[in-house]
Amino acid sequence: MADHDRQDDGTVSVRAVEIVVAAVLMIIAVVVMVDNLRIGIGWAYDGPEAGYFPFYVGLVLFLASTGTLLINLFGRSPDLGSFVGRSQLGLVLKVLVPTIIFVALIGVLGLYVAAALFIAFFMYWLGKYPVVKIVPVAILVPAVLFLMFELWFLVPLPKGPLEAMLGY
Repeated sequence: MADHDRQDDGTVSVRAVEIVVAAVLMIIAVVVMVDNLRIGIGWAYDGPEAGYFPFYVGLVLFLASTGTLLINLFGRSPDLGSFVGRSQLGLVLKVLVPTIIFVALIGVLGLYVAAALFIAFFMYWLGKYPVVKIVPVAILVPAVLFLMFELWFLVPLPKGPLEAMLGY
């Protein structure tokens, strides 16, 4: 039997994923609502207080997530089909794991150096580009972003030791 003819083994059901995601979103919604209650959700003399709109966005998120959770817990025909096949999950993890590492590196190396490493890694690992193409792209893209955000737009983004060494 050829590889493409074999059925891809499932990992977890759609129902289980929807229950977990709904529960996580409900928790996030509660955090948003509680925090915005703290800063004020009322109507001031000059308009809505700072927490007004975020509170109601959190409330809508909470209600929608509650509906999704209840449907999946008590619905008559839950979707027990596979959420993702093992090979598909592998493809997702090929992007997800390096992205998590990239986000963690931002705090240590700064956004621009972490972005250069991230770009270089993906160009080498998944793109199979030669180093002579990787190095200029991995350096120029973060350099252009630095110029745009730091110098032109004056929006400071997380910087690391390299930028500190250069006086930024």
